Amino acid sequence: MVTVGQFVPATVSAAPTGATIVAERVQSPREIDLSVKSRSMRTTVPVKVIPARGGAAAPTLYLLNGAAGGEGGSSWFDRTDIRTFFADENVNVVVPMGGAASYFTDWYRPDPKLGVQKWATFLTDELPAVIDRRFDGTGRNAIAGISMAGTSVFQLSLHAPRLYRALGSFSGCAQTSDPMGQAVVRMVVEGRGGGNTLNMWGPPSDPAWQANDPYLHVDEFRGKSIYVSNGSGSPGRYDTIDGPGIDGSGSKLFDQIAVGAVIETATAECTRNLQQRMRERGVPATFHLYGGGTHAWPYWQDELHRAWPQFRAALRS
Repeated sequence: MVTVGQFVPATVSAAPTGATIVAERVQSPREIDLSVKSRSMRTTVPVKVIPARGGAAAPTLYLLNGAAGGEGGSSWFDRTDIRTFFADENVNVVVPMGGAASYFTDWYRPDPKLGVQKWATFLTDELPAVIDRRFDGTGRNAIAGISMAGTSVFQLSLHAPRLYRALGSFSGCAQTSDPMGQAVVRMVVEGRGGGNTLNMWGPPSDPAWQANDPYLHVDEFRGKSIYVSNGSGSPGRYDTIDGPGIDGSGSKLFDQIAVGAVIETATAECTRNLQQRMRERGVPATFHLYGGGTHAWPYWQDELHRAWPQFRAALRS
């Protein structure tokens, strides 16, 4: 019998794809930490799971962290209420850790700073089979992400068109190949992560930039349940000295307003462009563009709450 806090080596959870659960730690009956050995990534990836309530077969919701990859306390588990919010839901909630500044895509070559990046292969070909075997998954999946990962969810759907029934993008920029989109990608990969986009998708003229541009491929999302949201960038109800995550810190508040406002204003333009593009192409999607709100976790928690009924319905159909 596995007890809370016990670290258990796993030797029988291999999936046909080559990924393997090599160990797991039970943090609580409703929170399990996995160590998943990935053949494509050539490393072991930490993955946190909230198992579905009831023990029966259940669908899976993948939640991707942003540009920090969940490091430094910047993850769905650290910054939101997903433990309690999903406590009574019949869904496996899976949060892969790592992938800072990677766009969760397959890179052309290893990067001197960021290493081997084969996230699209890991997340679509390897991890789902492992999760379904270990947690009795039904094969019905949804995926949502914030900031950088708000772009990645669409790219992963392009990579594996049949894998996800629902997509959620919170404060992401779904353009990657035009000058503005390329500038955003470089800002994340090079400015924040210290990587080199030449190792990712090659020079700006390389076809990979367009192949990974959700804005250019909106027709391929037809038939999926899509929820996209973004704040305006102006200070909102959580941008206060006593707001969640601020906790009386003037420097944190300044950073959230000054930096977070700039980023959210930029992603708002991307989101409006995507909304217009989907309207023109007749691709159904739910857009929630709210006034007030910077690039911050409290707003993304709210958006997950708003999106979940739509995701739940898609996973049941």
